[in-house]
Amino acid sequence: MPIRNANETTSNRKVRCVIYDLDGLLLDTEHIYTDAMREVVRRYGKDFDAKFKLQIIGRPAIESARYTVSTLGLPVSADEYLRQRNELLVKRFPMAASKPGARELVAHLHGHGVKQAVATSSPRELLEIKIRHHRDWFRQFEHIVSVEDGDVERGKPAPDVFLAAAHKLGADPSECMVFEDSPVGVTAAIAAGMPVVAVPEAEMKHGNFAAANQVLDSLVQFEPEPWGLPAF
Repeated sequence: MPIRNANETTSNRKVRCVIYDLDGLLLDTEHIYTDAMREVVRRYGKDFDAKFKLQIIGRPAIESARYTVSTLGLPVSADEYLRQRNELLVKRFPMAASKPGARELVAHLHGHGVKQAVATSSPRELLEIKIRHHRDWFRQFEHIVSVEDGDVERGKPAPDVFLAAAHKLGADPSECMVFEDSPVGVTAAIAAGMPVVAVPEAEMKHGNFAAANQVLDSLVQFEPEPWGLPAF
């Protein structure tokens, strides 16, 4: 897919801080989620497609679970579905690799003193498992904010997790930019008053991210200068 260029407004922006989603953006975990979900629902003779996945990607786990159980008519509670899913996830998350360009971008901005944070819908327990083998990399972030944190009342598409990250970074929301891979994450960033660059998974249509300031196929394609960030 072609890159969609940033809106004209980005040329006048001065970004002080950068906030990243985690799953599918920094770490290649979305296929792990998909495989685990599919394995659980197939135990009950069900399956789902990319359109279904689009409805839950980026949302807090319990919301996604309720939607899955209700929509597919699974004969279990949302909590039981999550228990089965999480049993599979905890075994597979330590193998999650970084997404192309993610380490390089974070290291580049860190080296130039740009403050960075992670803002994720992932609960703390799973978050810690995902980054277990990436500790040195994740030390380059000033803060890692989870939807489970006390100052985050609502999950995406509400803006709370991004606003909490901006507060921890000591920045006005308008001075922060967000990288996201899900439509609900883009909605949350916009609600927070932050410009957002979308980097969707390959199977997702760019049209689902029309509200983003910019849509890329990969972080490798990101050019910092139009955002007022240091050039590579």
